Amino acid sequence: MAHHQILIVGGGAAGLTVAARLKKLRPSLDLAILEPATDHYYQPGWTLVGAGVFSLEQTRRNEADLIPAGVSWIREGVAAFQPDANSVTTTSGQRISYDALVVATGMKLCWDKIKGLPEALGKGGVCSNYSREHAAYTWECIQGFQGGNAVFTCPPMPIKCPGAPQKIAYLADEAIKRDPALAAKSKVIYATATPGIFGVPTYAAPLREVVKRKGIDARYNHVLIEVRPDSQEAVFRVQPASPVHGEGEEPREEVIRYELLHVTPPMAAPDVVAQSPLAAASGFVEVDQYSLQHLRFANVFAIGDVSGMPNSKTAAAVRGQAPVLVSNLLAQLDGAPGKGSYDGYSCCPLITGYGKTIMAEFNYEQQPVPSFPLDPTQERWSMWIVKTKVLPWLYWNRMLRGADHERRFIPGLQR
Repeated sequence: MAHHQILIVGGGAAGLTVAARLKKLRPSLDLAILEPATDHYYQPGWTLVGAGVFSLEQTRRNEADLIPAGVSWIREGVAAFQPDANSVTTTSGQRISYDALVVATGMKLCWDKIKGLPEALGKGGVCSNYSREHAAYTWECIQGFQGGNAVFTCPPMPIKCPGAPQKIAYLADEAIKRDPALAAKSKVIYATATPGIFGVPTYAAPLREVVKRKGIDARYNHVLIEVRPDSQEAVFRVQPASPVHGEGEEPREEVIRYELLHVTPPMAAPDVVAQSPLAAASGFVEVDQYSLQHLRFANVFAIGDVSGMPNSKTAAAVRGQAPVLVSNLLAQLDGAPGKGSYDGYSCCPLITGYGKTIMAEFNYEQQPVPSFPLDPTQERWSMWIVKTKVLPWLYWNRMLRGADHERRFIPGLQR
């Protein structure tokens, strides 16, 4: 049986960031990454692919170029976790043991939970920026839109980047309205399963104003359950808005015709995680929300989208989590108590139009924790530049290289 001091399952944003930081702080570590993919994508850029700002290729790098020097790359996936035996089984049947385990598998996209969607996706105006294969098709759909209903959906939480489903709605709305004749015969509908436009009240207020200003038809408590491509219909289950003591009206069904339908699929922890001893009832890895350490297996940690923490699942959250996890994991290896604590930091650059972004940064308490000495609730050109230029550069050149989180160097920052 192969053995490594630290085994990281998943070579995406979270896994690579942890590996790089561990190697930076303790170069002698015997460290391995279990990851089958040979391409790595900057997924936060896919909204911009769907809006015609980036090409898909601009978001891609070779995985081999991102594996930190001195880290073993096992080009397989995980088939089973055996935390009682401090081991995992790979997709080829290989057993690998470890002293410490980091679970960083990300989450899965559940296209098949929406009836008719797998067959409809990628043609007939049905698109999604959450699909590597179809993000570019979103831009084709926007460019080719001839009027009617442009419908954008958001499923129940948790999902990757909760702001992304509405960002593309704002961008599409602006693109459509460049042609007054087209705008006159078009309607942009944002149908979301959530009860409001955004979960953090400080940022929800300006977003409601954006929706109002643009004239977008925002429909809340709308869960997409079926796509009917032949008749171009999207079927929603509409939850009662405010049931009293559980005795509200029953959910109803609503059918909305579409000419363009951008779908954000439901998401979940990967089956191999959800069915393992590591999972909580939610299916996500059962870790302490502050230390990122497993509640039942002390030598197991989780980071990123697969971790069962009540934070917003974004790449920025990984940047906040990685230094905490690495500090606590090294302490665990040394037999010392970990002192790192994650405050729930996440960032969602809420693109409200071409050249306009609200940089929403917040913590577990849903308090704004801005990195810039500016009112974070305002739409700004400068934050558009941060989103389109600065953050991609930081991702490839700082985050995935294990650099310190820049937030700690900003004077007067609340922590």
